[in-house]
Amino acid sequence: MTVRTPPACKTPARWKRAYHIMARTIVIGDIHGCLDELNDLLETVALQEDDRVVAVGDLVVKGPKSADVLDLFISDPRFSSVIGNHDRILRQRWRGEPVRLTKEQRKTLVELESGRERYFSFLRELPYIIDLGTHLVVHAGIRPGVPFYRQAASDLTQIRTMGADPTRRRGVAWFDVYRGRKTILFGHWPGKKPRRAAHAIALDTGCVYGGKLTAYIVERDELVSVPARQAYVKKK
Repeated sequence: MTVRTPPACKTPARWKRAYHIMARTIVIGDIHGCLDELNDLLETVALQEDDRVVAVGDLVVKGPKSADVLDLFISDPRFSSVIGNHDRILRQRWRGEPVRLTKEQRKTLVELESGRERYFSFLRELPYIIDLGTHLVVHAGIRPGVPFYRQAASDLTQIRTMGADPTRRRGVAWFDVYRGRKTILFGHWPGKKPRRAAHAIALDTGCVYGGKLTAYIVERDELVSVPARQAYVKKK
């Protein structure tokens, strides 16, 4: 198994001292095992040694290299992630919970079997929320009006709209209602391009479906995307 280490920008050290290049926080949308596109994106943003990479979850399932993506996140201390709904259901299955799996999820379990204990240990530690100060990273979103510490795991990993069934795609989107002080960076609900609401930014641009992989650089309020190399699965 080969994982290409993301390159650090070769800016001379004297230039860094002279211009005081600031470390960046790079938040990346749903990766879904698309390692090649992840490396393309990290090359595009010229990942630095002192940068931080934060993923919005769904590191695995559907794409071709879930194990390689996990290996990268486990091995590189610059990388962290919240847990997504696909990551969570694999974690639940490894815990022995009676959850139903999709065809893609079962396929990923087979791919990860040789490193099961290592991958389970990593997924078990993934948080639901990463607080960046001015921004919060979650997978799907939050329920407006509910304190962050009281958010339900199901909402954090699956919410789309308000109402009895928050997984529905039709209805009032949670981010059109949310008016919190922190900007929410999230994925889960793929679109053709990143979507900005008043207090939230959607970063899932459907890479695994042949769309793009998108990053948001917090300190610069900048969005960067790279195209998928191919469509790995059909969008339902």
